[in-house]
Amino acid sequence: MIKLSKDPPAVEPTFLEIRQGQGRSITMSCRVLRAYPTRVLTYEWRLGSKLLRTGQFDMQDSTEYTVSSLSRDSYGIYNCNIINEAGAGRCSFLVTGKAYAPEFYYDTYNPLWQNRPRVYSYSLQWTQMNPDAVDRILAYRLGIRQAGQQRWWEQEITVNGNIQKGELITYNLTELIKPEAYEVRLTPITRFGEGDSTIRVIKYSGEFHCGFEDGNICLFTQDDTDNFDWTKQSTATRDTKYTPNTGPNADRTGSKEGFYMYIETSRPRLEGEKARLVSPVFSVAPKNPYGATNTAYCFSFYYHMYGQHIGSLNVYLRLKGQTAIENPLWSSSGNKGQHWNQARVNINPPTSFQLIFEGIRGPGIEGDIAIDDVSIVEGECMKSDQPANNLRSGAVGTLAHIRLIPVIILMSVLSHQR
Repeated sequence: MIKLSKDPPAVEPTFLEIRQGQGRSITMSCRVLRAYPTRVLTYEWRLGSKLLRTGQFDMQDSTEYTVSSLSRDSYGIYNCNIINEAGAGRCSFLVTGKAYAPEFYYDTYNPLWQNRPRVYSYSLQWTQMNPDAVDRILAYRLGIRQAGQQRWWEQEITVNGNIQKGELITYNLTELIKPEAYEVRLTPITRFGEGDSTIRVIKYSGEFHCGFEDGNICLFTQDDTDNFDWTKQSTATRDTKYTPNTGPNADRTGSKEGFYMYIETSRPRLEGEKARLVSPVFSVAPKNPYGATNTAYCFSFYYHMYGQHIGSLNVYLRLKGQTAIENPLWSSSGNKGQHWNQARVNINPPTSFQLIFEGIRGPGIEGDIAIDDVSIVEGECMKSDQPANNLRSGAVGTLAHIRLIPVIILMSVLSHQR
């Protein structure tokens, strides 16, 4: 006589997490995959140790349990035990109102700036994973600590209104000590409590990059003493009545959505009129006691000068305390073709300074001039990969060996913007 083996029920899912907000309904289903004997299968649903429902399988191979309206008391671990004479199989469901972790955005353009010689600030950006899965996020708990340290400094960032899926949230971290790196921890908070946290590291960099993509154009400002202003524009947003045969067809990267700054030379502009764009202030680190020179930096930018009426593009350096004196760094005039060109200049001013881009209107309307991707990076400009036309048409001064620190006057306490 052959004795058949008996197997306890095999079920699915063995574990499933369900995230849902209060007041909403959920349905959990536990399915039998196999069991022997298959008859006389019973089930029981429990929340913790509390028995919710029992029953017996008839012809079906699954059982369901529904919570019509979740409350704080109905969160927890639900177990469905399916039983035969050989034993039991269990489906477990973790029902929680925890918010998902935020996701840091690592492609922020020029996230770091410095507002004093010994401190820097950082533009922290993130999106919220599945914000509608649970209750509305009321705040974020922000933790920050210096790399290698144990103590976290924490504060709450209040959230006003509902966060949309894919919405980019921005919070400015200030008073960070140079050149230290920091760990940043972000935790969403709902009425359920704290959600999942995420952590990233931010690092100090002395470089400055500006592609004019953000709303404040990297804190460049218009000179009040000129005749007209530089304009922020992308090919996708430019006026349909733009002047043909002048100006770029895309930003420096080739994107029609990317932004750049340009001067519009259509009427009523007149020949010789000037538009001047002034950079934020950059401060020079003090020399060390031994008199050694500081690290050299390369100032570079892209320019576009296309049209039969192109005037001139000049770049000046203005030293702190010498607002009436502007030192010429670079200059170019005339049609350079329908493409972007790069200019690079080694700079070494003795004190804090600003850079000024001056566009001068030529003899006609086909004279638009544009600039993009302004940067200051550590080290002298590379000579081997400089374009053939780089500085050839007007590098009237060469400076070298400075440590540049952008000085931007912003709030000196943690603040945020959305």
